[in-house]
Amino acid sequence: MIADIGLGLSVVAAGLWSGLLLTVTTILHPMYAARDAGGFVEDMRRFLPIARRSPANFVLVIALVLAPALALVGLGGQPTSAAFFLTALGLTATVIGPLLTSTFLAEPNYKVILGWDPLRPPADWRVARSRYFRLNWARAGLTWSAFALFVAAAYVHFS
Repeated sequence: MIADIGLGLSVVAAGLWSGLLLTVTTILHPMYAARDAGGFVEDMRRFLPIARRSPANFVLVIALVLAPALALVGLGGQPTSAAFFLTALGLTATVIGPLLTSTFLAEPNYKVILGWDPLRPPADWRVARSRYFRLNWARAGLTWSAFALFVAAAYVHFS
């Protein structure tokens, strides 16, 4: 029962986070890429403070870590099973992507971007914008991988 709940919540949380990152990478990135330095800074000043404080972000990241951990507890009696292995890999991907990459790489980059004056952005502003794009793609790839792993784990567990 614990494994069922944990796997179900893992799929839902990773699916929701995957959709969020799909929106960021395929809709917002092209919009931001088309902007000049001042426009990019203004866009980030509108988007990042809201995105960084969104309760949905906190709830989903917590769920992305706790739900698969709960599933692993429930699957603990079968540590060599495919469901356990796939769930553990999915948890690893979510810890590396949405949790560690965000905390130690994306957040410092956000701080840099938000520190710019939109009327006088630094000459190397494109470096931070490119980093912003790359980090979002990295988190997206890891989250999409985790989602696929959780779906596969649920499939083999419920089959």
